[in-house]
Amino acid sequence: MPRTRQELEQIERQILAPYAQFSGDTRGREFSEAPPEWRTQYQRDRDRVIHSRAFRRLEYKTQVFLNGSGDHLRTRLTHTIEVAAISRNIASALKLNSDLAETIALAHDLGHSPFGHKGETVLARLMKGHGGFEHNSHSLRIVEQLEQKYPNFSGLNLSWEVREGLAKHHTAYDHPGKRKGFDAKNSSLEAQIANLADEITYYSHDLDDGLDSNLLSEKKLAANVRIWAHAEKLVKKEYGKLADESRRYIIIRTIIDMQIRDVVENSERLIAKAGVQSADDVRLCAKPLVQHSPKRSKLNLELRHYLYKNLYYNPVVHQPNLRAVKLLGELFKYYLQHPKEIGESSRRRLKKIGLHRAICDYIAGMTDRYVMLEYKRIFGETFKVV
Repeated sequence: MPRTRQELEQIERQILAPYAQFSGDTRGREFSEAPPEWRTQYQRDRDRVIHSRAFRRLEYKTQVFLNGSGDHLRTRLTHTIEVAAISRNIASALKLNSDLAETIALAHDLGHSPFGHKGETVLARLMKGHGGFEHNSHSLRIVEQLEQKYPNFSGLNLSWEVREGLAKHHTAYDHPGKRKGFDAKNSSLEAQIANLADEITYYSHDLDDGLDSNLLSEKKLAANVRIWAHAEKLVKKEYGKLADESRRYIIIRTIIDMQIRDVVENSERLIAKAGVQSADDVRLCAKPLVQHSPKRSKLNLELRHYLYKNLYYNPVVHQPNLRAVKLLGELFKYYLQHPKEIGESSRRRLKKIGLHRAICDYIAGMTDRYVMLEYKRIFGETFKVV
């Protein structure tokens, strides 16, 4: 006999901590549906995210390097998959719901615009006075309204806990505002894990991509970034001399391991100190309980500053991105004058949500390469990545 949802829910209650978010205790979905037979509610959510169009489009959206810059560089999709893997790892170690943590991680960047954070900045400016634009809020719009797969409702009709995690997702790069319906002081521990996993992931893969593109050097990292220097010494002590690719991989893997260990050990201490006994107790806490230790946070800030100075604002990365985002502004102005040329689904919502929001939805959903194709179609000019 196949294992039923009820059996899976019972297993959760046997193996997870009392303050985990149990799938059997979900606050449900906006639109009533028959529960899944052989999956938990959060497993159903995970599958819906993975099968969404917005998820597939992440393959052709910029992470740091403009999409198309190199075959081995991260895209928004590979970043998302790495965040999900680390989220599961941390959740499992803390005896929390790894399905929920993974699902929030998989959905956290669905609403990201083309061309990364610089593209988001352009759309926010263009939408000033028209409701603004912020990619976490747009992720919610996608899962609640914009995906059109099901006959009885718009969106993906995800569980309340997943949508809460998206509404409250924040990292050093983004700080969404409060959203009606998710007014608790805090979110679930699983949502907090997705936040930290996001930061751990981009620290590590940005180091990897920076080295792969020769914009960063191991020598300078060892001299300026204590996290790197410490990991490098550990790797040299254990393995001796390694080939370049292997050495870099093992150093970055060591950094990830150290980050995860710090989060797990420090969060376990904070959770015990808070004395929480349920997921709703967690939501009443004034501060997140999933955190790096103060020492590790200070070291991470040092790494972050170094990456900003030497990678994110390096002309090789920065200038193509600046040129690319100009395309978004020109397309936005063109569609204001030619609203019949936006996508069919955006046109259908135009009277309800207004022209600016309809255009914003349309452009935000584009991949980097589709922006370039549209620009060439309209203006007759080809944008070159490099």
